[in-house]
Amino acid sequence: MLNFILRRLLAAVPTLLILSVFVFLLLKLLPGDPALALAGEDRDPAVIESIRAKYGLDQPLPVQYVTWLGNLLQGDFGTSIRTRLPIGEMLLQRLPVTLQLSLQAILIAIVIGVPAGVYAAIRRGSIADVAVTTIGLAGLSVPSFWLGIMLIMAFAVSLGWLPSGGFVHFTQSPLDNLRHTILPSLVLGTAAAAIIMRHTRNSMLTVLRQDYVRTARAKGLKERVVILRHALRNGLTPVVTTGTLHLGELLSGAVLTEQVFGIPGFGKMIVDGVFSRDYAVVQAVILCSAAIFLLLSLIADILYVKLSPRLQP
Repeated sequence: MLNFILRRLLAAVPTLLILSVFVFLLLKLLPGDPALALAGEDRDPAVIESIRAKYGLDQPLPVQYVTWLGNLLQGDFGTSIRTRLPIGEMLLQRLPVTLQLSLQAILIAIVIGVPAGVYAAIRRGSIADVAVTTIGLAGLSVPSFWLGIMLIMAFAVSLGWLPSGGFVHFTQSPLDNLRHTILPSLVLGTAAAAIIMRHTRNSMLTVLRQDYVRTARAKGLKERVVILRHALRNGLTPVVTTGTLHLGELLSGAVLTEQVFGIPGFGKMIVDGVFSRDYAVVQAVILCSAAIFLLLSLIADILYVKLSPRLQP
């Protein structure tokens, strides 16, 4: 297992390196000049040139990339040209916010998706199976921004039960933190629940046809014991991979939800960086998200083996 983990970590290095090249070059293709955005209304050519020189924007692209990568390897993500703050500090401030939203969303998705998928598989072909599948498809199809707006209209505007946006850190007030994050977590968890439900259903349908499940039933075991003890553990193996990888997608893909609810996480950080031409911030967030995604992929493989020891590498 240790050799497997080391091999995966070594394989992640060239992946991140190639990704850094693509991220750096693609962001340079975006329209607009960061120096002009930073100069504001003062379009004095001398001021613009001094800004370019200060941030290395006057250097050739290969030189800019090597300088940026060298600083990155030393733990220096650069300085935001919009806020003048170290990007590393900004990442440390925003990551816990998005991580909390993503963990709450995936927890909601598991609590809803796994039981629904198991129930649909047990009742295959019934009205309940069709209903669960239809609801799951609807949850997957609804745009997150529209669902977020509808939840705000219902629970914040009409009923006044929850705030419409903003964020309160858990250390300041755990209850207010939950009240501010429950709606965005529901929005993010809805699509994830639909995906997990479908994977759980398909996996359980396969497992329920296996010989060891038929043998367990032939021994006279109760159906509940057969489902929970014999079928569910093997049926959840692909679901673990799906859920873990989807957590990585939530960490990097909560852009619209964080914008709708005004959550100061990674998604809002990317949007603000793009609008202000703060490319160093966007590069740092994308690379950080990619590193987290690769780490979660490794964790998913480890859990896969733990659930199915026969897959031991």
